[in-house]
Amino acid sequence: MPKLLMATNNQGKAREYRHLLEGLPFQLVTPAEAGIDMTVDERYGTFEENAQLKATSYASLSRLIALADDSGLEVDALGGAPGIRSARFAGDEADDKDRVQHLLAKLKEVPWEKRTARFRCVIAIATPEGRTELCHGECPGVIAFEPKGDNGFGYDPAFYLPEFGKTMAELPPEMKNQVSHRAKAAREAYRMLEQLAEKVKP
Repeated sequence: MPKLLMATNNQGKAREYRHLLEGLPFQLVTPAEAGIDMTVDERYGTFEENAQLKATSYASLSRLIALADDSGLEVDALGGAPGIRSARFAGDEADDKDRVQHLLAKLKEVPWEKRTARFRCVIAIATPEGRTELCHGECPGVIAFEPKGDNGFGYDPAFYLPEFGKTMAELPPEMKNQVSHRAKAAREAYRMLEQLAEKVKP
């Protein structure tokens, strides 16, 4: 079975992709499992450019098909921030809890009806030969007044989904993997990877 490199060092993200891409005729591996120690500087201003940069960099180095994403939270009351800076919003050394608290502090005086937001995800699939494809996913919601839930990672505890009456972190993983921004982009990626698998020999 050919290998598919998940170009992320985020264990939570890699775990989600193993669920979302289950059933594909690929062996999913992380950079660590492939013996790759590389960090790609996400220097561009859009999710699309950063995802493509990561995927092509890892595909070129590993000579494997690589899947990378760039994803983040866009909050309307913050002019679309944190956006591409979602992971660094509270500083380079911050953890998930720090980021959530920083976000909620920024929105302390913002009323419920103006706390609209969305998670966005762009997945890039790159071949060692340089071919790339992009897939998009979006999940709308509202920033809660306080974090709730122990599932998920990142801003999930603060991201409220009105249709469920719960935050993303309160949803069971199987439900999140149906409705999240990453799930929607991954469904598109799944179809592309099925086609690619037919052309690739292990």
